[in-house]
Parts: sequence; structure tokens; C-alpha cells
Amino acid sequence: MPHIHTEPGQHDMTISAYVVRLDSGVAKVLVHMHRKFGKLFQAGGHIELDETPWKTVAHEVAEETGYALDELSVLQPTGHAVAVEGAVIHPVPVFMNTHKISDTHYHSDLCYAFVAEKLPAHKPAEGESEDIRWLTLDELRSEVEKGVAAKDVYVFYDAIVRRYLPLYTAVPASDYSLDKPADMSF
Repeated sequence: MPHIHTEPGQHDMTISAYVVRLDSGVAKVLVHMHRKFGKLFQAGGHIELDETPWKTVAHEVAEETGYALDELSVLQPTGHAVAVEGAVIHPVPVFMNTHKISDTHYHSDLCYAFVAEKLPAHKPAEGESEDIRWLTLDELRSEVEKGVAAKDVYVFYDAIVRRYLPLYTAVPASDYSLDKPADMSF
């Protein structure tokens, strides 16, 4: 999807999906070769004007990695979501950041952390990068040093694996709804 906001100084809202899988007790992180930038990145993309952030997560993860939400757990600070009548509750991102894309454009990014128990049941969507890699943190750092991976991808994955994975609860990602909110009377 092209940028929604194209005037100087504007921000697009985006999501990132950081997926970790334990392979014989070793954390491996999922990256793919971004077609436009030619570097290894996490999955993610723009939040469309007609989507919730969680709906964007669902379609970007499926398109770029082959995972459906029912194959993943999302890391949460507690295992319990607050319920609000008429509202759709989304999981809490592990990070939110704003970064510069060009001299006049920015992305404000909601970053979610996922745990996968096995490889995805499907392949990435047609037209998406097929260069999907599962790397250890050391391997990812080496790719950053060679200029093949973006540095912030390593920094975020390092925090997720070393800090959040041991402390947060892995909640089935399919526990969170993709539905639109119900009508509410005010």
C-alpha cells in the first residue's frame, strides 16, 4: 500500500509483527527480505483507512509470512484483556515508535510480539518476498553488521527475546477479535 499521507511532515500509522519461535530451546526470529528496501525486516505494513490495527496485523502477517493468527500467540503484559461492551479490544503492542522514512515523511509504528510453535501452514502471498529467514539473535546481529538487516530490527528482537519473552504471557492471537465494534449508544 502506498503512503496514505503524502504532504510534508505527515505520519502514516503502521504495524510491525515480530515473530519468535523456539527451536530446540534456541530463540529464532523471523525476518524477510523487503522487496523495496533490499534488507531484512520484520513483517508489517500500513494500517489502511478502513482497518483496525489488529486487522492489519492479521493480513500483513498472513501475506508476508504465511502465518494465520490461530497459529500464533501474542505476548501480553498480563493474560487478561479488559472487556468493554460494544468495543473490540486489541492486544497491547510491546513498543510504539515513530521513525523517519524520508526528509518529509514519518511512520508511527505499533509493534506486536508473537510466539510461534511451528513453521507457518501456508506460504507468503503471491508477489510477496519468498526470502523468509529464521535467525538466532547472533545471526541477525551479523546480518546488521554486514548491512543486510536494519539495525532497529535487531534492537527490537533483542528486547523481545531477552526481556519480554520471559516476563510476558503468550496469549492465543485468535483470542482477539477482527470484528468491527458494535453500535454504541452515548
